[in-house]
Amino acid sequence: MKRKSLSLTGVILLLFAMQSCTSKPEQSLLKRYFHAIAMNDTMTMSTMALEPIKLDVDSWEIVNVSEEIVEPASLSELNKEELEFKKRVEDSVGITMEAREILLDAEYERDNARTRRAKNALQKKVDELDTKYKEIRAKHDQLQVDYNQAKTASSKEEEITIFSLGAGDVLNVRELTGDVHFKKVELKIQGKEGTKNYIFHLRQYTLRDELLNINRRGRWVIVKFEQLA
Repeated sequence: MKRKSLSLTGVILLLFAMQSCTSKPEQSLLKRYFHAIAMNDTMTMSTMALEPIKLDVDSWEIVNVSEEIVEPASLSELNKEELEFKKRVEDSVGITMEAREILLDAEYERDNARTRRAKNALQKKVDELDTKYKEIRAKHDQLQVDYNQAKTASSKEEEITIFSLGAGDVLNVRELTGDVHFKKVELKIQGKEGTKNYIFHLRQYTLRDELLNINRRGRWVIVKFEQLA
């Protein structure tokens, strides 16, 4: 009976230890990152931070850890938005080119008119077509800006997703579904140049690959460094 009680106690302690480790992933990640800084190991740093920086560090301590926020993975929706804007831009190209061609034809007709009255009448037509073309072109230019922004957003999210998964190229990464975990860790870092406070932005992706019927659990990684004033 005593042996069973001891065994049960051991299991409980083991589970508690495991829970403590998994509930504070930032501690392990930051210890390894600062150790890599101390060793001037930029390659190891690059496996933990999306854009690693070498900080001036003699000592460091965690000041505050935010609550973990979990949100649905956004890459699939960002990809859809990018494709929608791409289609709209492609459609707009034809409309814009057609409006320009109509304007050029009107300008040619005006330039070759034989009488002043005809030129004046055609100039009015050119002005109207020019106004219409500029409106169409402005809409097209805005669509191009929106498309570029959507493309940048989806590419950045794809980069962070793959980095967390640590799986290299995932052909269907934009189709994966699941959750993204967010944490912010405030640190006080003492270095040769004095004390500075930073916020490290951490993420982890836990996704589902329906195509291959497997789960893809990513690592906690550093996606951004923010120095506080």
